Amino acid sequence: MKPVVNTDYKHSAITGKIIGCAMEVHRYLGNGFQERIYQRALAIEMSKQGLNFAVEFEMTVFYKGEYIGKRRVDFLVEDIVSVEIKARAELDDSHLNQAINYLEVYHIETGLLINFGAKSLQFKRLINSKPPPK
Repeated sequence: MKPVVNTDYKHSAITGKIIGCAMEVHRYLGNGFQERIYQRALAIEMSKQGLNFAVEFEMTVFYKGEYIGKRRVDFLVEDIVSVEIKARAELDDSHLNQAINYLEVYHIETGLLINFGAKSLQFKRLINSKPPPK
């Protein structure tokens, strides 16, 4: 599986590889399973493709320097790409906002929102344009 590299996107080689893995999972399983099933299958596929990742990577959230809790991103790939997966018939703005919030709070530049629940795989590349706090 050859990644689709688009130099318009930062970390395109990695995101292209992740998207290829997600396409393979969706092609094999189709839609209709719970997110957890797709998460496990995607982990297997990314391992086969040699990607390094953490599953349900726990990160702390701060508000004005004060600790307020923890959240988990579905995957943190190669320590630079956040991947949030869904298994919904349709994505809405709340799913996109959640994925963007993860990028901003964790100071990650690049992310993917992948939806396995539709008939065809859906994905969005996300770019964090908000600079980290000083």
